[in-house]
This record gives sequence, C-alpha cells and structure tokens, in this order.
Amino acid sequence: MLPAAHDDPFAQFKVTFFEECSELLADMEQHLADLESGSYENETLHAIFRAVHSIKAGAGAFSFSRLVTFSHKFEYLLDELRTGKLTADDGLVETLFRSFDILSDLVGFAQNGEAPDEDYGQGALDQISGYLNGETVTAAAASADEPEANIPEASIPVESAEAASEAAGQSPDADKNGLKHFRIEFTPREAMYRHANEPLLIIRELKDLGKTETTIDTSRLPALHIMEPEDAYFSWVFDLWTEYGRDEVDEVFEFVIDDCDLTIVTLDDNNNVVEVDVSPGLDSGEDSGFGFFVSDDKLSAGEVSDAPPAEAVAEKTASGLVVEPDVKKASVSATPEGAVQKPAAPAAAGPGAAPKASSIRVDVDRVDRLVNMVGELVITQSMLAQEVENSTIPPTDRVFTGMDELSTHIRDLQEDVMSIRMQPVKSVFSRMPRIVRDVSKKLGKKVKLITEGESTEVDKTVIEELADPLTHMIRNSLDHGLETPAERLEAGKTEEGSIRLSAEHRGGRIVIEIADDGRGINREKVLHLAREKGVVSEDATLSNNEIDNLIFAPGFSTADEVTDLSGRGVGMDVVRRNIQTLGGRVSVHSQPGAGTRFQLTLPLTLAVLDGMIVSVAGEKFVVPISSILETVRPPEDDVERMVDGSCVVRIRGEYIPVVPTARVFNFAGGEQDPSKGLVILAETEGGRVVGLLVDELSGQQQVVIKSLETNYKAVQGIASATILGNGSVCLILDVDALAKMPALIPAGTMNSNIHKNMAAQVAAE
Repeated sequence: MLPAAHDDPFAQFKVTFFEECSELLADMEQHLADLESGSYENETLHAIFRAVHSIKAGAGAFSFSRLVTFSHKFEYLLDELRTGKLTADDGLVETLFRSFDILSDLVGFAQNGEAPDEDYGQGALDQISGYLNGETVTAAAASADEPEANIPEASIPVESAEAASEAAGQSPDADKNGLKHFRIEFTPREAMYRHANEPLLIIRELKDLGKTETTIDTSRLPALHIMEPEDAYFSWVFDLWTEYGRDEVDEVFEFVIDDCDLTIVTLDDNNNVVEVDVSPGLDSGEDSGFGFFVSDDKLSAGEVSDAPPAEAVAEKTASGLVVEPDVKKASVSATPEGAVQKPAAPAAAGPGAAPKASSIRVDVDRVDRLVNMVGELVITQSMLAQEVENSTIPPTDRVFTGMDELSTHIRDLQEDVMSIRMQPVKSVFSRMPRIVRDVSKKLGKKVKLITEGESTEVDKTVIEELADPLTHMIRNSLDHGLETPAERLEAGKTEEGSIRLSAEHRGGRIVIEIADDGRGINREKVLHLAREKGVVSEDATLSNNEIDNLIFAPGFSTADEVTDLSGRGVGMDVVRRNIQTLGGRVSVHSQPGAGTRFQLTLPLTLAVLDGMIVSVAGEKFVVPISSILETVRPPEDDVERMVDGSCVVRIRGEYIPVVPTARVFNFAGGEQDPSKGLVILAETEGGRVVGLLVDELSGQQQVVIKSLETNYKAVQGIASATILGNGSVCLILDVDALAKMPALIPAGTMNSNIHKNMAAQVAAE
C-alpha cells in the first residue's frame, strides 16, 4: 500500500495523480473501442497518445520507473500510429488493447505500492518492438496470453547513454556517434512554477531520451533577502544526443510550452546549426532569460556567460556565433539558412480562445458532510415552519412571508448541493464496450453495442454501485441471449447481434435498459429447472412475466456447463440484491426469438426523497412519490373479498390486490375496509400494481433519508426512516416488500411500541 500521509510528503499529490489516471484510462478505453470500430478521427489517436503521455509524466514525477518504462514504449508506438507510419489493423488494435491492460495493471501496482514480476509486460513490449521494427504481428498473436519476461534495456532509453556506455566498458563519448544532437535553451517563467510544473521533471525526461550535458545559468539569482519563492531565476542549456527524433524532444516540453522561453537547435557532427526553432514566447518578443539572441546561423557549443544579461558584452565564439547583449529585450528567430526574420505579433485573445478550466477537485467526504448539513437544515426549517403555523401569529405577518422565502431558498440550496454529487452515467457505460469486445471474442459471436443517454446524470453513490450489475447483465445477454452467427443466419437474422444500453430520467428516477435482439428466454427450460431445483412447486401456475423473473432466484442458472462466463449459480440474484440495496428495482421482459430487455429503475439520489405522508392507525409513514400511480377511495361495489380474508379492488376493469397496511404491521385500530379508507395504487419493481390501504393522507414533503438498518436494524416492509418537521421519526415504506408480505403476521412482530422504540433510537442517532 502507499505510505501514510505523515510518512510520505507527496501522498496527497499521489492521490490526485491516481484519480487522474483513473479518468485517463477510462477515456482511453473508450477511444480504443472507437479505434477498433473504425469510427474514429485523428483526434482519437491524439487523445490516446496524450493519455499515455500524461500518465508517463506523472509517473516520472513519483519515480514509478516500471510505469514510466512501459508507457514510454507504448507512447512511441502510438506516435508512429498517429503520424501515419503504422496502420490500425486487427493485430495492432489487439496489441493496443493488451498494452492498455498492462498499463492499467502497472498503475494499480504503483497505487498499491506493489512491485510486479520482473518479466511483467514483456509480451506486450515484444509486440510493440515488432511493430516498430517493421514486423507483422497477427491478431491471434497479439491477443495471446502474457508470457512475460524482462524488459530489455535497449527497448527504452530510461537512463542516460553515458551510464549505459560506461556499463558496457565504452568511453563516454563513444555512444554519441550516429545519434542526433540537439541543443536546448530553456528558461522557465514565473507562471510555470505557479502552475505546479517542475524543471527537475523535465530534466529527468530529457535524460530518458539519451545522453545529456547540462549547463545552468544562475546569473539572475538575487540576494536571499529579496528572493521570491515562486519566481524563476535559473535557465539551462542542454546538449542532448539521442536516437529519437524531434517530436519526442518536443513532447518533453509539451505541457510547459506556454510558460517558458524555449529554443531547440539541431546540430551536425561539427556543431553547425541544421535547424532552429524558437518557442512562441521568444517569437513574441519576450525575454529569453539567456540575455542574447541569435544573429548568425551557428550556435556555440560552449557555456552560457555567467555575467548578468544587461552587462554581457558581445563576443564571438570559436564556431562563429555572435552573442550580443539583450538590451532592448528583442528577439528574433533564425531560419536554417541563417536569415533573420522579424517576430510575429502575438495573436489577440478573441472569442475563439481556449476557455480556462472551470472545475475543481473536492474530496467526496466534504461533499457528503455538506449534503448532511443541508439535510439537517431542511429538518430545522420544517420544525420552524411547524412552530410558526401552530403559533398565534397572524398569516399576514412578515414572519410567514420570511418562512416561505426561507423554505424556497433552502430547497434551491438543497437541489444545488445535491447536483454537486450528480455525475453522468458515461463513466460506467464507457467500461461496457471492452466487456462486450472480450466476451464476444471468447464466445465466437459478432456483437455491436449501442449506447444511448450517456449524459444522463445520477448520484455518485449510485454510479459507483452500477458497474457490477451492468456487467452481469451484459455478460448474461452475450452468453445466454445472443445466438452464434450461424444460429442467427438460420433464424433469418443478420450475423451481427446487437445490445442496446440506454439511460434516461423518468418520473423522478433513472431508468437503465439493457436490450438484446437474441433468442429470448426459453420459458419451458426455465420453468422445468425451477421445479427441478424446488424454486417453485410442481403444480404452480405462473404467468410469462413470473417465469421470466425466475432467473433472479438465488442459485438459478440455465447454463448447460460451468464456464468462466456463466453457469456458476450466481449472478442475476446478486444483480437484484445490489439494485434493491440502492433503493431500486430490476425487471425483465422477453419475447422468444426476438430478444430480452432488462430494466433497472433507480433513485436519482440516496440522500433525499419526495414522499407522501400517510397515516395508519395513528402512526405516520412515508410512501415514495416515485412509486405512487394514483390514490382512490373505491365504492363498496368495487371491493371484492376473498376466502382467505384478503381483498381486491376493481379499477377500470382490472382487479388490484389490496395490502391492509395496519394488519400487516399488526396495528390495532387501523382502517380495514378499502371503501372507507384510502387506497394508494403503487407500482412494484416487476411492474405489478398493488393497493396500500391507509387511513388518510397528510400531504407531500421532501424528506432526508436516514438509514434504519444502520441506526436500528432491518425491518421487513420498511425501507428507511426520516425526521419530520415536528422532530418525530417517520418510517419510509418499502412497497415491493409490502406486496410480498402476508396480511396477517404473528402478534408482536411489529406494533406501536416497537415503532416508538425505533423512533427513539433513530432520533438519538
């Protein structure tokens, strides 16, 4: 594991780095999927390259050498691809995916403070080297299992060429022959330090490219008592000998190019200038920091003068370069032929200028505390409003007006705070293409994944818990739902099957659907297995919908054999349990031969709830508004009583079962006759409609959800609790659980005394 914060002074920065790695890897996986599908632009390749480059740069800052080594070679392959030197054929795409997996694992190793095996990633590196050396790598070879060995020293120059040559017994200058020679003049500005960039990291990256000789200019360093900690005083001249090209050198300065003055010169074996490039900072007439400008076509191989720039005198070096005082702070760029050009005027910042970052990172615990505080504020406001309403203050008094305004402002505040936790489901959806790709290849099926509504936002807590259920259902559709290409052709379908993953807001909740165009659920097989396993009795008569929902039974599987994809007897029951834990429900709808559709219905947030306050035998309960369809008081003629004591009501020609809430909870005095009470028609997770019999409605209210299981214990028929405006604890009903509970339960299971005990404990928390 990573060292504790008090042991590692960089711990907080590493946390940020790994958070960014997670985001970069998620985006990169999506871009790789686009690359494989062929629906990509050049920007897709650039985005993948930038992601790997950013991870490499951050890893270098924390000396994660294995991660730097692998990402550098991976980055080089991507650069060859984006410059058109390589083509994204099947083998190369497989290599990119394999390299992505290795990169993700190395990030995980670094995050956990673990060291991978010495040969980890060697297979992917061999494939990368093959492509870089012009060899052909087949898709089958690229997707082979990873037989990893040591990373060869020659694959990536992760140390200076001087050290490598000395290790081989050569002279320090022997390895300069045949290498490209660059001279780099680098002067940071104050903005570079203020943007948290560090020259030391740049110097390390240059050393990774080859042999370097460095000269530092300290002439602008002031006396200690007038030194500003965030100002830039040093400048450097680097001589770099490397096998890499100019693009790789430019990438070292990619993230600081706007915050420094930079000149990169290509020299030949005799130190004559072959090519000169001046950074935008120099080209716009800003001070280079070196105190001179180029006035000839050759640069000196010597050192920078130690004299202050304003006092430097013109001198002619042995190679013929004239170095003149930078008196007027002017600068020009020299062409390779030595012709001097006037600097171009800087472009004015217009409407098309890149916008500045407008977001910040905030620890989720701080957001949670803020949400809790706003929740308590809502409760306090409700209590104050209750007191004002019960007082003798006339309704025309300014206190009432102030309370109304306060209520409006607090509700707006609550909505704004809750929106901070909202995130698009894209972060989860983006993982699914890779799952579809890998599983379909194992199964030998052709599958296209279609995603819709990726920008739909939902609470961060819900997002974090969505990945596993979606993965299970996607794998289920791939394994059980979709046919093989031959089976699809025989059934008159196209070879390629499709899975549609969509999300949308509906009725104050989020609805996620996973639909395939496969064979559908084999109901005869499901019912036979259910009876065989004792899930249902032999004489049970089930509707098609009830048979379809048997796949959610614990330990139920229709797989003919156990594989690494399905048939373990777990999966769909875990999906339902996880979704129910989030306060949601899952249902399945299937049409034989046409496909299967799974539907997840989830709350937008787990912190607040719009509910209807109802009264049952003198006790207050909350029914979630999202579950309520309508409220009716049926006439006596529409109430039918069954022989077992239960009853149903006829609503527009349909018979709806009634749940006598008072009897279910064993409350004395509650209304038992639907024609004299109120029946709340509510929808369960399977789309079934039930009627909750209550005494009366007390009004609609947005409530703050408190966990009953955490503060007391789990109670059947109760989802959670809340605190009303008068300070009393009110229980939130679980409609799905109530629909399955018997109308009569043993005495003492739930009564008013237990209700009061729960209320006392929740209030104490």
